[in-house]
Amino acid sequence: MEKFGWLYVGSGNIAKQTARSISRGNHRIVAVYGRTRAKVEEFAKAHNARAYTDFDTAVLSQGVDAVYIATPHTSHLQYAKRAMELGKSVLCEKPVGTSEKEVLELIAAAKENDVYFCEAMWTWFSDVALKVKEWVQSSKTGKIKKVHIDYKFPGVMMPKTSRVRMPETAGGALLDIGIYPITYCYNLFGKPSGINCKGKLRDGIDINETVTLHYDGFDCVLDIGIDGLKESCKITGEKGKITLGMFHMARVAKFIGKENETFEGRTNYLTEFTRVADEIKQGKKESDYVPFEATLECMKIMDECRRQMGLVYPFEKQ
Repeated sequence: MEKFGWLYVGSGNIAKQTARSISRGNHRIVAVYGRTRAKVEEFAKAHNARAYTDFDTAVLSQGVDAVYIATPHTSHLQYAKRAMELGKSVLCEKPVGTSEKEVLELIAAAKENDVYFCEAMWTWFSDVALKVKEWVQSSKTGKIKKVHIDYKFPGVMMPKTSRVRMPETAGGALLDIGIYPITYCYNLFGKPSGINCKGKLRDGIDINETVTLHYDGFDCVLDIGIDGLKESCKITGEKGKITLGMFHMARVAKFIGKENETFEGRTNYLTEFTRVADEIKQGKKESDYVPFEATLECMKIMDECRRQMGLVYPFEKQ
C-alpha cells in the first residue's frame, strides 16, 4: 500500500515530534515548507523530503495528499486557508485560529473549496478519551456531580522569544494548553450554560487562569497555567469516578465504582494522522473525531475567557 504523503508547514518542535511518530506508520513526509532555507533543508534531509520556501509551490508539489500545519497560532489562518484554496486537505495544529472570526473563516474556506479540514486535537483521536466519553454517556458514572482538571507546565521558564511567552504569537496559557481541558469538557458534556474565568496577566499574556464551565447540576473547574507543573483529571458521578493522569495524552483511564474498570489504549500522533488520512481517503470533508462545531464552540469559550480577563493581543489592537 502506498504511503500517505504529507506536506509539513513548519519544522519546529511539534513538527519534529509528529514526524518521529508517523514515520512508524503508513505515512511519508514528501515536502516541507518554511521561511528559513537552512531550517527547512535540515528537516527535509532528515525525512528524505523536498524543501520549499515558496508556499504555493510546496502545496502543489508531487505526492502531497494533505497539508499539516505546525506553525504558531497566528499564522494558521493564512496557511490553512491558502492550502484549501489550492485544493488540498488540511490538518492544522490546535488552535486553528486565535478567535471565533478566524475559525469561521477557515470552516467557510473548507466548505467553499470542498476539502477536508480538521483541528489537530490529538486527544480526541485517542481510544482512551473515546472510552471516557463512552463511560460518561452510557451513565456508567451516574449523574455527574463535579469535574476538576489541572493542566500546568512551566512555560514561564522558556526564553522570552518562545512563542509561548510572546503576545505577538498569541502566547500564554489559554490558547496553548487551556484548549485541552476546555475541549475535553466540551466533548464530554457539550456547550456549557455559563462561563467564568479569572486569570493573571503579565507582559501581555495570560500566565494562569481558573475556568469554570457551568452545566446542569455540576461545574467543570479547570486550573490552567504556564507557571507550574501539574496534570490530572477527575470526573465524579453518583455511581463512581473516572481518573486520568496526563489526561490530554492518557494511555490509561480508570473507573472507580461498584465494579472497577481500567482501560488502556493509544494516545499518539500516529493514531491521529492515520485516522485523519483514513477520513481523507474515504472522501470526508469534516472529521468525525473533531467536527467543525467542536472547534468553533471551544474557540468561543476561549474568546469569552479572554474577554473576562481583558486579554487582547497586539495584532488585535491595530
